[in-house]
Amino acid sequence: MSAILSTQNLVKKYGYKIVSNNISLTINKGDIYGFVGKNGAGKTTFMRQVLGLAFPDSGEITLFGGEPLNTARKKIGSLIEFPSIYKNCTAYENMKRMAILTGSSDKSVRKILDFVGLGNTGNKKAGQFSLGMRQRLGIAMALLGNPELLILDEPINGLDPTGIMEIRDLIIRLNTEKKITFMISSHLLEELSKIATRYGFIHDGKLIEEISAVELSQKCSDRVLIVPDNPQKAAEILSKIMPPQQIHIYNKSVYLDSMIDRTGQINKYLVENGVTVNQISIHAINLEEYFLRKVGA
Repeated sequence: MSAILSTQNLVKKYGYKIVSNNISLTINKGDIYGFVGKNGAGKTTFMRQVLGLAFPDSGEITLFGGEPLNTARKKIGSLIEFPSIYKNCTAYENMKRMAILTGSSDKSVRKILDFVGLGNTGNKKAGQFSLGMRQRLGIAMALLGNPELLILDEPINGLDPTGIMEIRDLIIRLNTEKKITFMISSHLLEELSKIATRYGFIHDGKLIEEISAVELSQKCSDRVLIVPDNPQKAAEILSKIMPPQQIHIYNKSVYLDSMIDRTGQINKYLVENGVTVNQISIHAINLEEYFLRKVGA
């Protein structure tokens, strides 16, 4: 696969605070890349550096295989935080203002508005739009100039279920029909898991893992959950009968990646070795649980 965006050891500091700490990240053509992190983890700062709205102190940004950054950034559309729209203007008028900067035709403006479902809003002012409609207008404005990469910062934050579904469906259509690559940050991890094909997990400015959706699904598959009186002792005992790397302690519980069909034997083995088992069951973790484990929360 060809990389649309890659960074090597990207560092950004604000005073003594390091907000991008040697980030090396790759987004391939066709990805819907979920950028996951808590508030203040460094997601927006990283995106702003890619867009040229902030500048790294060290490291490299490579776009579209090494094109000059000023040229390559013209192939990127973005929606950072909130869409910059004129509330007293219609969707069409907002698009026409932005089209002046991108050189887009009137035909292109109307075509994009139709694609995002705002072609029939007529004289309704953007200030009267729902939050979901304003987000779709922001994405429509980002589509002017036919970008190959869209960078969206929390595009579904604050939306109701209908608005979330509209944005999610729009992203999927743009990816499949228009072949646009996405980098999306979001706190709504379960919603992100419905569309993302790859993930990057960031914590305190560090990229702690990149993983495909397929690999993540495998890691979040069924496993044995044990709630013992002494998790550390239970893990030590179990390491005698299974690979230690398949044993994980999290939140006073022990998780096993294998032996799903041997819960009765596991329970008996622990009790015989002096461990009280308060609960043993089969458990599948979701994206949020996986992320929290990665950051040690």
